[in-house]
Amino acid sequence: MTDSTGAAASGFQGTESGIKAGIGVAATKGLKIQYVMADTQSTPAGALAAAQKLVEQDHVFAILEVSSDFYGAAQYLFQQHIPVIGGGFDGPEWSTGALSNLFDVAGSVDYSGVSTTIGAFMKSQGVTKIGVVGYGVSATAREAAAGAAQSASTAGISIAYQNLNFPFGSTDVQPLAIAMKAAGVDGVYVPVVPSTSFALYAALLALGAKPKVFLSPTGYGGDLLQSPAGVQAAQGIDFETTAATVDLNTPGTKQFQAALKSYANVTTIPTFSEYEAYLAVAGLTSGLLKGGASPTTSSFMTALREVTDFDGFGLYGTHTLDFSQFGNVAGSVGPGDCMYVAKLSGSTFTTISGAGPICGTRIPGLKAST
Repeated sequence: MTDSTGAAASGFQGTESGIKAGIGVAATKGLKIQYVMADTQSTPAGALAAAQKLVEQDHVFAILEVSSDFYGAAQYLFQQHIPVIGGGFDGPEWSTGALSNLFDVAGSVDYSGVSTTIGAFMKSQGVTKIGVVGYGVSATAREAAAGAAQSASTAGISIAYQNLNFPFGSTDVQPLAIAMKAAGVDGVYVPVVPSTSFALYAALLALGAKPKVFLSPTGYGGDLLQSPAGVQAAQGIDFETTAATVDLNTPGTKQFQAALKSYANVTTIPTFSEYEAYLAVAGLTSGLLKGGASPTTSSFMTALREVTDFDGFGLYGTHTLDFSQFGNVAGSVGPGDCMYVAKLSGSTFTTISGAGPICGTRIPGLKAST
């Protein structure tokens, strides 16, 4: 299930390609997986309707989730005892352990936690004043933005601007740009969809306020490169990923790109949603391989919870995650409190020196203040 239409759709057009690539890799491991797509329409109510369709009409064994609004379906799927594997970036339900059917392939991210990672990266790039933006309707976006600000603060960077109540998907960013310029912001963190982040970056440049770092967790990949206007708007933006960027040419990224080409006819750089979907299939594969030849939903979930060295089909390298842990990753980073950062120059994404990956540690006792 994914946000195929609606306000968040710009960030999720590659989901099915990632599913196809992952299923192709799973086939090489002896697994034959069938799938059906469902559209959340970028709303919590749409997510619930999509989940009900998948369970009651399609009779699925498990759900692979790449959506900003999954939380609308979370309780229903828990009650139905359906395993859900995906990126837990939509809400806090993934990190508490209360919903035992949820498996976060980014490492059970606790968005209320704060790690040193983003602050260390901002500091390494010479940032002195940070500005952050999050959506008011998204708990994870608010907490990710607030946590990044606090991470920067612990690194000695001033929190110059903070807006945690911006309308979801809006591109009415001129007031934000004016306020950031007035505050002297030279580092920006925006856990929002690409349409919002690109508009804000363009507005800042138009005001002559080019930040040293403009860090976006969404937008990396081939869907951006297919849009000449998008490429022009994103020149100089820093893109965060939780898995290895493809220019690093690791065994995992080579397999990923080969699978996208072979099974989904995708030859461009993988997108955020392709990464998330591929990792979700990798999680499903881990549980199926460990759970035996004839798994039930219960035995599958027990088996996947026992996987302590998940490497995401090699995309995480040595920074593996432990599915037995909840809330073990702080903020909007990946396993090991690590992230990769690539900058767009022309039509090429290049991983920034020292950020392939850059890792930190959780700051004990510190919570994102929203």
